Amino acid sequence: MARDTTDETPISGTEELATYLAQGSRPESDWRIGTEHEKFPFYTEDNSPVPYEGPRGIRAILEGMKSKLGWEPILDEGNIIGLVEPTGQGAISLEPGGQFELSGAPLLTIHQTCRESNAHLAQVREIAEPLGIRFLGLGGSPKWTLAETPRMPKSRYNIMSNYMPKVGKDGLNMMYRTCTIQVNLDFSSETDMRRKMQVSVKLQSIATALFAMSPFTEGRPNGLLSWRSNIWRDTDNNRSGVLPFIFNENFGFADYVEWALDVPMYFVMRHGRYHDCTHVTFRQFMNGALKDSIPEGTPNMGDWTNHLSTLFPEVRLKRFLEMRGADGGPWRRICALPAFWVGLLYDAEALDAAEAMTYDWTYPEVQALRDEVPAKGLRAMVRNRSVHEISRDVLAISRLGLKNRAKLNSEGFDETHYLSSLEEVVARGTTSAEQMLSQYNTAWGSSVEPAFLEYAY
Repeated sequence: MARDTTDETPISGTEELATYLAQGSRPESDWRIGTEHEKFPFYTEDNSPVPYEGPRGIRAILEGMKSKLGWEPILDEGNIIGLVEPTGQGAISLEPGGQFELSGAPLLTIHQTCRESNAHLAQVREIAEPLGIRFLGLGGSPKWTLAETPRMPKSRYNIMSNYMPKVGKDGLNMMYRTCTIQVNLDFSSETDMRRKMQVSVKLQSIATALFAMSPFTEGRPNGLLSWRSNIWRDTDNNRSGVLPFIFNENFGFADYVEWALDVPMYFVMRHGRYHDCTHVTFRQFMNGALKDSIPEGTPNMGDWTNHLSTLFPEVRLKRFLEMRGADGGPWRRICALPAFWVGLLYDAEALDAAEAMTYDWTYPEVQALRDEVPAKGLRAMVRNRSVHEISRDVLAISRLGLKNRAKLNSEGFDETHYLSSLEEVVARGTTSAEQMLSQYNTAWGSSVEPAFLEYAY
């Protein structure tokens, strides 16, 4: 999760909230690619989790990264809980269970994204390896119980931890025991946003299947291929899932605003302090519900920005679109996720093809697919076709889009080769999670411990 923001511009009406989103529109020449990835830190001597405190803890890694990079610390009640590049081009933050996240800079090409993630992982290794720490690239914590998982000293996470059990059974698992790879992409107008949102919502489960890498929990198979994805089905259904109104032919910024206004808030931040506001929606906040209970109790644009960051639909709308369907995974997957979506959405011919392929997929069909994919992966069905078959077609469209972009690296290669790890999944006909389960039942000797060696950065 990115750094919470402050913007004291007062809000006078809901039109301003839609205008805020619309102001994200930018010409194609200014479109960028922002990639985020999370990973689990662990001690190499026994594959145990890394706490925040101590000479070999998360704080020590962040302090070491601060000295190495010269990035500015993000503090919460005196604790360093992240770093931000001085010009705002990227940040390092902590997820609730210590998952280490890079929120990458807005870049022009997948080549740059790969170089960025490679440099970040090399920098983190340089600091962490002398401490006996490495990082695991999977979608779900394969070994540690919730009780064994450390908790980071971040105020908003205390509010969320108290609230989550009231609204779903898996919220704490989501917070403390999952990792993802995401990509943030631009749009040029409300119409362009609509097209990209609708296509990506319909195809998000295809990405979930292709990236499925969380088949273990607490040392044994959990019966799923993407445990992380399944967790979102019962985390907080007020703020997550497939949003039906996105399928409307006239869907726009104002529709998303109307939905967001009626989602309960997590917090309001005033003078560096977080105030628990889980008992009111943003609409109630705008109608004066917090006027007398928190300092400066009327909403401002910083409150709206922060509220948008606490909504978790399959595709999240801010001043850009966030693709949220993929499990965390090894380094090649950090490059593959942005390549998959950039190929589909950033080229006109590819977007036309993806739209034509999915134009009449209905909300009930997409929701049924979303419910089926975590357990069935490539064997899930929609329109009497398997996800395996559909994935082949979708990857062909993505490859076409990347080829048309013709963004070449210094050796003259375009961006299509970043899809190779996903094309291997389709060629094999089994997800990476199924490969891991096969290893568990054979070479790993019914143990998840080898995962910490084979899937470590």
